[in-house]
Amino acid sequence: MLRTTATLALLLLALPAAAQSVSGTVTKVDEPQGKLTINHGPIKNLDMDAMTMVFRAADPAMLKGLKAGTKVKFDADRVNGQITVTKLEKAK
Repeated sequence: MLRTTATLALLLLALPAAAQSVSGTVTKVDEPQGKLTINHGPIKNLDMDAMTMVFRAADPAMLKGLKAGTKVKFDADRVNGQITVTKLEKAK
């Protein structure tokens, strides 16, 4: 039993941190490039402090209807070496 618990603990430590929704404000949308700039809070799964930065959109369709000043909640992760917004919704 102890061995199983230790193995499970090691597996959990080896898994990447799950993406958590982060609040932010869109400052720029570049639909032709599939990118958006967001002023955001800390992104724990990427070990990133609050800042304003450019993200690639995992799906360019998520950029439709966004403009500077739009409040959003989003998930971000590294996809093929690029920091990418993987989920996005307008904040309420």
